[in-house]
Amino acid sequence: MLWPYKTPGITDGLFERLPGIPLSKREVRLLIISALQLKEESIIWDIGAGTGTIPVELGLLCPRSRIVAVERDEEVAGLIRRNCERFGVTNVSVHEGSAPDCLSQLIAHPTHICIEGGRPIKQILQETWAHLAPGGRLVATASNLESLYGISETLSALQVRNVEVVQAGVNRLEKRGLQQVFAAVDPTFILAGEKLS
Repeated sequence: MLWPYKTPGITDGLFERLPGIPLSKREVRLLIISALQLKEESIIWDIGAGTGTIPVELGLLCPRSRIVAVERDEEVAGLIRRNCERFGVTNVSVHEGSAPDCLSQLIAHPTHICIEGGRPIKQILQETWAHLAPGGRLVATASNLESLYGISETLSALQVRNVEVVQAGVNRLEKRGLQQVFAAVDPTFILAGEKLS
C-alpha cells in the first residue's frame, strides 16, 4: 500500500504529476481537509481538482463518502484517475467538464464543496452554492488578490454563514547545495462557510 497510514498528509512526491498542473501542497491540503468538516457519508464536489490530491486524501479518509472531482482538461482528468488507482481509492468519480456549465450533470445536492480554482470564480461560487444541500459546507482557496477579493465578495453576497478565513504560510526545509534552508510555500487563503437553508 502506497500510503499505509490513517492520517492525512500524503507526501507530495507520491503523487503522479504533469508539468504545469497545480498540486495542493501537503500542509495546505491538511488545512483544506480540516476546513471541510466532513462526516462519514458525505457527498463532496472538488471543483478544479488538478492533480487529484484532495480527492485521493478524502477518498482514503472517508471511504463511505462519494467524491466527484471536476476537471476540464481530458489529460488532467486522466491524471486524477491514475492517482486514485495508485492509492487504491475507489469512491472518487472524475467528471470532465468546465464549471459552472457542467454542474447540473453531477450528483445532486452535495454536502460539501471544495473549489480549488476556476474562472469566472464568482459565477462558479454562485452556481455551486445553488447546488449545495442545506446545512452544507463550502471551502474555496485563493492564491492571488483577485481570487481572494472575488471569493470574499461572493460569499458575502450569498450570505454564507460562519465564514472562516485562514492564510497558510508554510516553510519547508530543503537542501540547496551543501546547506539546508527554509523555503516558503506559496501562501494560500482558505475560505470556508456554511449554508444554513
